Amino acid sequence: MSVDAQAERQQKDDALRTTIMQKLVETGEKERLKELLRQKLIECGWRDELKEYCKEVIRSKGLEKITVDELVAEITPRGRATVPDEVKTELLQTIRKFLQAT
Repeated sequence: MSVDAQAERQQKDDALRTTIMQKLVETGEKERLKELLRQKLIECGWRDELKEYCKEVIRSKGLEKITVDELVAEITPRGRATVPDEVKTELLQTIRKFLQAT
């Protein structure tokens, strides 16, 4: 694929993402999805596991020696990597159903 074709594809993808996000926000679906995700992550124990990891990081680095930004930078990769596949799949299916209905 040529550079121009890649750039055009990226522009189309960005425009589609923007349109989808706009629909999600306008309909209130984005907030409902965020709440669904929050509930599922609590139910599966992900939130508690990440909270414990935060405590470990703070203990190892020292409360006075770590900023919130540093803590977020430290835990974000692990947080994203440990979201259960079932939760990701359910959220994706919910988004697909929403998009098919609109």
